[in-house]
Amino acid sequence: MCDLMPATQPTEKMGKMKKLRRTLSESFSRIAFKKDDNDFDEICVTKMSTRNCQGMDSKPLDTIPEDKKVKVQRTQSNFDPFEKPANQVKRVHSENNACINFKGSSTGKESPKLRRHSSPSSPTSPKFGKTDSYEKLEKLGEGSYATVYKGKSKVNGKLVALKVIRLQEEEGTPFTAIREASLLKGLKHSNIVLLHDIIHTKETLTLVFEYVHTDLCQYMDKHPGGLNPDNVKLFLFQLLRGLSYTHQRYILHRDLKPQNLLISDTGELKLADFGLARAKSVPSHTYSNEVVTLWYRPPDVLLGSTDYSTSLDMWGVGCIFVEMIQGIAAFPGMKDIQDQLERIFLILGTPTEDIWPGVHSLPHFKPEWFTQYSPKKLRQVWNKLGYVNHAEELATRFLQCFPKNRLSALAAMNHEYFSDLPPRLWELSDMSSVFTVHDVKLQPETGDGIKVCGKTNSHSKGSSNNQH
Repeated sequence: MCDLMPATQPTEKMGKMKKLRRTLSESFSRIAFKKDDNDFDEICVTKMSTRNCQGMDSKPLDTIPEDKKVKVQRTQSNFDPFEKPANQVKRVHSENNACINFKGSSTGKESPKLRRHSSPSSPTSPKFGKTDSYEKLEKLGEGSYATVYKGKSKVNGKLVALKVIRLQEEEGTPFTAIREASLLKGLKHSNIVLLHDIIHTKETLTLVFEYVHTDLCQYMDKHPGGLNPDNVKLFLFQLLRGLSYTHQRYILHRDLKPQNLLISDTGELKLADFGLARAKSVPSHTYSNEVVTLWYRPPDVLLGSTDYSTSLDMWGVGCIFVEMIQGIAAFPGMKDIQDQLERIFLILGTPTEDIWPGVHSLPHFKPEWFTQYSPKKLRQVWNKLGYVNHAEELATRFLQCFPKNRLSALAAMNHEYFSDLPPRLWELSDMSSVFTVHDVKLQPETGDGIKVCGKTNSHSKGSSNNQH
């Protein structure tokens, strides 16, 4: 190595090598200031090369040219705990350059203290990541480990939902909260609820979400008897958009139900409550069969299967689709798993090895436990499916007892049921809302009747499920 020289080297050469080592040492921590257009200084710590250790000068190693740097900009939200507002800071990210931005003087001197999320205007200004940066307005609900509040950000004035998770010293942070936060940090889509901030104190962990004023369950309660068919189509398309995005990233939601689908005042649907979500690795693991609220749990999971994939979520999509159109839950089990399975088999038929290969090997399947039913046409049970073109056929493709026969989210988006929607909906970027397309809007609801869909929305509770 160029650091080591034999003791017999001439004094002059030894002096040069000491000087070289000192120069290289300083180069590794060299800070270069670069003035941007908004009076902010950008500090770039650059990796330095040691390849030229035989010479007296040092050059950067693998430095990314200016024209190759990727500038990252948020397209929808100005409220992101991991990125300063665009009108304050411009970040430049590259693979080999770590760039930190802060407001500094024009003299090129380093700020005495760099604070993440700090406001450039004043050290006392509200900051992301701080409890006192949010004002609680009202309690929305309380669950077994979390309380949810409607709140307001003191940083930018936006409404937020504060999911305050209580930490117990002997138990630590609930793993469902860790799972939800870690997954949502990587999911950026207009049909997935946006996680703005994470605040960790000794007593609590607070997840700060965008505020969405209602959910699909409450929406259906407000408009009982079945929703406007055009609105059902828009809600379903958005649900499939969000699921297709997560499934392509090998993430299963595992708790689809109307309470976990938030609805904005414009009609934008957002997947929420990822407390039971899991990343589906390849090759597959086995998972718990204690997932998904009973009414929306597929028969394979009810029968004890722990080897499932995206088809788990697609059964829930089918149940929610029927519920939106008909105005009643598709399979409202009232007792236990046995009762839930009976309700499913009554409509779809009791499975056999011929139509569901491997069903007899599932832990909870005993042929003698179930009445033998023949399958029915779905419109015989839910008549409103017959009033909408291709609705019955699409519902049938979702509600398949054999998991491998269920339609995927991506394939479902291209079903004939959606053929009358504007073609541009299929060209939207991930962060673009369907309501940015001309003539796409919610229609007035005119339904009437009796509707029961569940208890509380996902903003209003902490999940009591603790399954892996």
